[in-house]
Amino acid sequence: MEDILATEFKPKRIIDNPSEQKLREWSLEQGGVITEFGNLSVVTAVRNRIAKFTEVVMGELSQEDVQLVRKVMAYLRDKEMIMLDRVMCQNPGYKRNCRVYFTADYPRIPLMWGNTLFPPEGGKPDFTTITVAEWPEKKVLVFPDSGITLILGSDYKGENKKAMLRQVMYWAKKEGNLGLHAASKILRVFRDGKLRDFGFLLFGLSGTGKTALSCHSQWLRSPERVIIRQDDVVILRSIGSAIGTEESFYLKTEGLEPGMQPLLYAAAISPRAILENVAVNPETGKVDFFDSTLTSNGRAMVKRGDIAFTDSEIDLERVDFVLFITRRQDILPPVVRLTPEWGAAAFMLGESVETSAGDPTQAGKALRVVGTNPFIVGKGEKEGNIFLSILRNNPSIQCFLLNTGKVGGVDRGQKITVRDSVKIIEMIARDKIIWKKDEFWGYEVPVQIPGVDLARFDLNHYYPEEQVREISEDLKRERLEWLSQFPGLDVNIIKAIKP
Repeated sequence: MEDILATEFKPKRIIDNPSEQKLREWSLEQGGVITEFGNLSVVTAVRNRIAKFTEVVMGELSQEDVQLVRKVMAYLRDKEMIMLDRVMCQNPGYKRNCRVYFTADYPRIPLMWGNTLFPPEGGKPDFTTITVAEWPEKKVLVFPDSGITLILGSDYKGENKKAMLRQVMYWAKKEGNLGLHAASKILRVFRDGKLRDFGFLLFGLSGTGKTALSCHSQWLRSPERVIIRQDDVVILRSIGSAIGTEESFYLKTEGLEPGMQPLLYAAAISPRAILENVAVNPETGKVDFFDSTLTSNGRAMVKRGDIAFTDSEIDLERVDFVLFITRRQDILPPVVRLTPEWGAAAFMLGESVETSAGDPTQAGKALRVVGTNPFIVGKGEKEGNIFLSILRNNPSIQCFLLNTGKVGGVDRGQKITVRDSVKIIEMIARDKIIWKKDEFWGYEVPVQIPGVDLARFDLNHYYPEEQVREISEDLKRERLEWLSQFPGLDVNIIKAIKP
């Protein structure tokens, strides 16, 4: 691929790093709308990632793909392209230069992507993406060893965002670290009479509550507070710290309102925000975050500085707690505490549900994705083994499964609310939860959580004892079957589920 680019990538004209103001002007000229909040709203043809059309190429290209790439290069000789440079990460040892090319008819994509990362600092690109949004065929070709991604047939900003994040995660793994699809925040709370900072990593597939919980104030009062760091991808170092990657959040707007998500709502109505596929009246600019006519995957690109409780840092000096967000609907309590081996098992299981961000046609369907990370390049078991190694080398890190679904069944079960989850996270930091061991599963379940009425989630309200046993046995069998496909996985991870 590098050889083809070097010899055949010759657009008619390259517009070199246009200003944000110019990109905004062009986006308005090509259909953008100014909303009642004074921010820009755009609508795309493709409204979610095209995951099923994504191919990771390790080694040589197939002849079919070679022909496709050359056909694209020939097409671009008559096209103007916008080139934009940005920097990912702020830690000096982890900064990566990123360069993207977009056909000039789609200025809204570089406008949004450019706001995602940090200003350029010069130097050759470590990662390069070429996007031809108007291409008739949907296809994403990923070349991890050369840091190149080719995106065809998609004008969805999220595709470009993930292209760079996928590359940095692969690079991080080669450097002996682990790129994670996870958010990060700090809770500064009183514990044992002292005001202390606790670093959290929150795992979760797009649309399962990761952003809502990582960008929540926890309703703390000064001098207690949260410090929000990252929303999407971090690099977990072997010493137990986490490196941030981005300068913006790409949040879902479906049902966004100030009561339950005040920080995200305030950021989404900032003049600097860019709304994507959100219902906006073209005559009045009126925004309706509850109207999913365009898609249930409406988004807002917001700057970190427009979210309250952020600061100038994007790294976590120390990770204390890891939360795996899942959305089960049956027997899993609102939270359970895991051993390191169970934490690695939870990482490998990656249990959640499909959302409109991934595949709208399968939204709501239960699924498993290693690390809740659809962007892993390479073997999943290698990631799980690295994760377990990090946990063992940093025994102060505690892992939890956080259920944001229901307990007791889809139709009649008790919903676990955002308020429940927020309070649970606070009490994890305060070390105020009383636990007992679940003999069947080997992890700990809560007996008492201050501020959460656990009686609502008593399984006896919903199932006879024998049915709980049957569901548990079926779930254990499913989990072991899933893990059996990873032959190189540390045996102790499997033993956590099957002692």
